[in-house]
Order: sequence, then C-alpha cells, then structure tokens
Amino acid sequence: MERNTSLHPPTKYFVGVAGNIGVGKSSLTGLLARALDWEPFFEANAENPYLADFYEDMQQWSFHSQVFFLSRRLQHHRQLVDHPGSVIQDRTVYEDAEVFARNLYRQGHMSQRDYETYHALYQGVSAFLPAPDLLIYLRARVGTLVERIAMRGRAYERQISIDYLAMLNTLYEEWISSWKACPVLILSADDLDFVHHDADFQLILNDVRAHLAALQPGS
Repeated sequence: MERNTSLHPPTKYFVGVAGNIGVGKSSLTGLLARALDWEPFFEANAENPYLADFYEDMQQWSFHSQVFFLSRRLQHHRQLVDHPGSVIQDRTVYEDAEVFARNLYRQGHMSQRDYETYHALYQGVSAFLPAPDLLIYLRARVGTLVERIAMRGRAYERQISIDYLAMLNTLYEEWISSWKACPVLILSADDLDFVHHDADFQLILNDVRAHLAALQPGS
C-alpha cells in the first residue's frame, strides 16, 4: 500500500472517523494510518470494564460505561493535541455525548439525573477541545451493520438489537447534519468494501487527500 507523499508542505493533521457500531471505523482508521504514515488512536472497547455488563443490563450500567468512554476519549484527545505528527482517531468524544448517551437517555436506559450529570461534564470539558481538521463519517444501513457485527463475532455484541442500531443511525444523522466545527467527508459503507478491495480504499484515500489539501493555505 502506498504511502502519502502528495501533501506539501508537511502539515500536522487531526482526523476523526465517526460512525455506528460495526460500520468499519477501526479498519478504516488502521488503513488510513498506514497509508498516510500517521499515528492511529483506537476506540477503547476492549478496555471498558463495564461493557459486557452494559449489554446485559443497560439500565444499570449505562452511566458507568459512558463515563468510562468519556474519560478515556478525553485522555486520547489530549494525546492527539500534544502529538507531534498527524493523527487519526477511531470514534470521537463528540459521538459519545451526541449519539450514545443521548440515545440511552431517550430510550429510558439512563435516568435524567445521570444524563444531566454526564452531559454537564461533557459540555464543561468539550468547550476547551480543539475540533478535528476533518471528520470522516461512515454511513451504513442497519442490515449492513448487523452483518458486520456478526462477522467479527464479539460475544458481548450479540445482545445488540436492530432497534438499537436503527436509533443510533437516526441520532448519527441528526448529529452530522448539524456539525459545523470542521469539514465532513461522508462515505457510504454499504457501497465500499475498503477492507477487502484495495480499489475502494484508494477512492477513499484520494478523497481524504483532496479534503486535506483544501485545508492548506492558498488552496
């Protein structure tokens, strides 16, 4: 896979990859990091000590799980800002609050008291966070998400319902339609198999390069 040699002069970039469960964020993050010779920051799913409990009992464990994700992604955000080179992040801190926590509250899985506490914490900290230079949004139908979740075979994800994924998709669309902090590159994960087909990945890579080039002075 080719390395990035087309962006001159050398510039430090911060790119976030957003999207629903199973859409391919981690795979795309890794592929782009290798192609562009950037540092990847991956989602902390495997480290979340509450996640398996959360999928068994969302009412009991939603607040704990969301606070863990928020704290871990805030740490990552600090590392991203301080990193000397370009970085790409698998799921952003914004999605935790604007999509996942909001969904849990709307569905009655998080109490109003817990949601207000969580959201106040998020708002207080996010006001000081620099936005990414580019946000890549992977969009997919629920059927595609279900197939990919089944393929990766994570035991704790077997309890995820179609209705849950559908609501997350709705909230993602609401969030991305109102996002103004940086440019957004929207990609259809239904139509692109960037993991198994290099031609599909090259299309994405060219789009990313074009968006980043447009950010450079004089573009």
